[in-house]
Amino acid sequence: MFEMRPYRKNEVQNAMYYNPFREMEEMERRFFRDPFAMFDSNELSMFKTDISDRGDSYLLETDLPGFDKKDIHLDLNGDTLTIHAERHSEAEQKEHKDKYLRVERSYGAYSRAFDVSLIDTANIKAKYEDGVLKLTLPKKQKTEPDKRTLEIE
Repeated sequence: MFEMRPYRKNEVQNAMYYNPFREMEEMERRFFRDPFAMFDSNELSMFKTDISDRGDSYLLETDLPGFDKKDIHLDLNGDTLTIHAERHSEAEQKEHKDKYLRVERSYGAYSRAFDVSLIDTANIKAKYEDGVLKLTLPKKQKTEPDKRTLEIE
């Protein structure tokens, strides 16, 4: 049988109900607490790269605006090519630290690794101009496997 009884105050407070405004307020609080938290932190630390097939080679172009050429390093270790770039800030230096009112540009170390197992690594060429690093990655020449007839003893 159905029984009617009045709600107690704590039962009403504990009841779960959907409130879209609560979700919006929480999203707003999270955004203003850390506006870049919604972005994947690895995504911000990796630079954007385009790779195109040029027939006998690949062209890798990566945007590195604001970097000095001396702060970009290309390291080849086995079948892995790593591009490492580091940008320093005047705001980090003690004598300039108190002069900045706002610092929004990103500074720090950035790196990205690429598999170059199909590349003739001895002939890679690199060029950096206008904030774009261009690497010409020649393809390895396909070699025919040894083909021979074996004699049976």
